[in-house]
Amino acid sequence: MVSRTNVIRTLITLMALLLWAPVSAASAAPAAPAAGCGVLAPGASAAAERAVAVACAEVAAGTWYSWGGGHGATPGATYGQVDPSDPASEHDPERRGFDCSGLVRYAYAQAAGGTDILNGVASQQFYTHRAAARFTAAQGLAPLLPGDLLAYGKDSTDMQHIAIYLGAGKMVEARQSGTKLMVSDVRLGSTYFGAVRVNTGTPTGNIHQTWGTGVWTKAQPSIDARRVYAFPYSTTIRVYCQKHAELVKAEGYENDVWSYLPDYKAWVTNIFIKGPAWLAGVPDCKDVPPVT
Repeated sequence: MVSRTNVIRTLITLMALLLWAPVSAASAAPAAPAAGCGVLAPGASAAAERAVAVACAEVAAGTWYSWGGGHGATPGATYGQVDPSDPASEHDPERRGFDCSGLVRYAYAQAAGGTDILNGVASQQFYTHRAAARFTAAQGLAPLLPGDLLAYGKDSTDMQHIAIYLGAGKMVEARQSGTKLMVSDVRLGSTYFGAVRVNTGTPTGNIHQTWGTGVWTKAQPSIDARRVYAFPYSTTIRVYCQKHAELVKAEGYENDVWSYLPDYKAWVTNIFIKGPAWLAGVPDCKDVPPVT
């Protein structure tokens, strides 16, 4: 005969299992998609949809914006830094999270199977050589698909913010210190600069590498031409064509060859492109798209 004590012990054990099993299952399950965060329109590539899902999982997890966050040796959340221009960032060194470009970097690294394809700040991500398509601010949202990157800045020389489009006029972003990652209405005001669609596969075109810091691209192949954008450090670029133009003397070298960079709609002297003075495999410029 089973004793009353054993029966009580069995009942207690069963009750404990019933109470704790749901908690354990919940703690092991991935975060549910954040309300309103997800792929909100058709047409995006599978990789772009994965990038959206990764960013939305961080929203669901309540991840903080953290200035400088996400820019460690490998993609992923990190503790941030104090932004000297923003008093609200005083706690960012205590908050593990992402800034705007750190989130984009992480989302697309995960979408690309772990390959760190968008390492850099917002301007480098917007001008990526992995661009599959580009869109101007004047085109609005009509041509955009989920996963496209929305860039914000006063002009082409300095992008200040970047976000991931969801569709239906929404975007997911790491917006500012003191807030968590969020879903927002797309802002099409004066600082919206345009959008880029990311190619997570093999980059197309003639791919080269720059060297040096603070190297400016120009609106024309001339030293005195309008500045377009400065490479902060060695950068991977896509070269469309090259031609002989103004002679440049810099860093102990001289060269009269300039390359046209379609992602920047600008020129750069070949002095600052790694390789010979005339790049192998790059055609002579004949029909170059106009610089805007």
